[in-house]
Amino acid sequence: MHISIDELKKFLDHAKGTSYVELRYHTRTLNEIRVSNGELDRIRSVVNDGIGIRVLVGGCWGFSSTSELSSESINGSISNAISSAGLISTSKRRKVDKLADANIAVGTFKPPINGNLNDHSIEEKIKLVIDSEKQTRRHSSRIKAASCTYRETVDHKMVVNTDGASAESFDSKPEFSVTAVARESGNSAMASKGIGITGGWNDLFNSRDATDLSKEAAEKATKLLKAKRPKGERTQLILDPGMVGLISHEAIGHTAEADFVLSGSILKDKIGEQVASDLVTLVDSGPSQFKNGAAGTVFVDDEGVLAGRTVIIEDGVMKSYLHNRETAAMLSAEPTGNARAFEYDNEPLIRMRNTFIEPRSFSLDEIIKDTRHGYLLKGARNGQADANGEFMFGSQEAYLIENGEVKHLMRGASISGRALDVLMTVDAVGKDFEYDIGTGYCGKYQPIKVDGGGPHIRCTAIVGGMQ
Repeated sequence: MHISIDELKKFLDHAKGTSYVELRYHTRTLNEIRVSNGELDRIRSVVNDGIGIRVLVGGCWGFSSTSELSSESINGSISNAISSAGLISTSKRRKVDKLADANIAVGTFKPPINGNLNDHSIEEKIKLVIDSEKQTRRHSSRIKAASCTYRETVDHKMVVNTDGASAESFDSKPEFSVTAVARESGNSAMASKGIGITGGWNDLFNSRDATDLSKEAAEKATKLLKAKRPKGERTQLILDPGMVGLISHEAIGHTAEADFVLSGSILKDKIGEQVASDLVTLVDSGPSQFKNGAAGTVFVDDEGVLAGRTVIIEDGVMKSYLHNRETAAMLSAEPTGNARAFEYDNEPLIRMRNTFIEPRSFSLDEIIKDTRHGYLLKGARNGQADANGEFMFGSQEAYLIENGEVKHLMRGASISGRALDVLMTVDAVGKDFEYDIGTGYCGKYQPIKVDGGGPHIRCTAIVGGMQ
């Protein structure tokens, strides 16, 4: 059953005895294909749709959802949300005093799309994944295992609330990734390449096609087989855009989320203080800036607030946290459009979108020539960070730099440190810019698509030699 935004608005009047009501319709189509070692091991096509209802009663939130779009079911869910909030309000001490005024969204929002995903059949996509995995394994006799995944999510949302939001948005996020494992003489190495974007089929393969990515993954894994591991030391590191995006998101961005700030993150009470080198301007943006098609692109958050550009750190000075309307009111700030929910039956949480360091003036060659000893780290891998900003992340490739020249490839490098200390050491920021973590998902309670990146930057941190 389809529902229009005007029909959705009519249900707002059914929520009596509330100070705020929000209805969010969301339909998501997920298609996923995975091939591993020559076997087609996953084909999924899933459609989830329904309405999430959030109400504020007596200073407490109530939430309910339904996949039945009949009037009876929607009104029943509204009643359930009101009852839940009422019950919570009898015992909860900290109440929501108010929601901050916000740039409420009204209208229709769509990202630019080149090549509708629906114009390409599931058979075409399956063939692409099968062929790409096969190409990866056949690249070299030393490639002993490979996998390839194509995934696309297509969203349609409508958000209305009693503060005037009336926003309908459409989204399209395809991604493609290849992993190669090389083995020789008891030694093994793994490498991955992938692209995740907001856009269409032609946007996904605009800069590199599937064949390029398969070749790059296989070549990288093969080269890493004979690479040595770097020795552990504190030294200068040049980080590629993927590594910059990973650190910006995991080590800094999470500590700037206002719910974590209120829980005591390292950035609590830091507004107005110097927390990084004055070369560092760190931003979280709903729209894709500097380059089109970042995977975390959203135009309206799930509270119906316009998702703009939020400067977290400007020229090294802490400027803003990331807010929903509740935390913005608590901290006397403006909402930043960071309330996001995974699907219709999830409550909005404070989440990042596209998180990056802004470019400056150096070319990568200038940074390398100015480096006496250090490493160029390329290709973000997994890792972890905590509320203190202490982190450790892996990189796929590490190139030794001696006296301004890039030397041999090394493997298994990791970078660790305390994020604010490392940001203080940034002494060169490139003029290039890329988003490069678009195949990943943030896993804060609910999985959600984000992106991150920046230019090449040089900092000082601890590099380790084993993963």
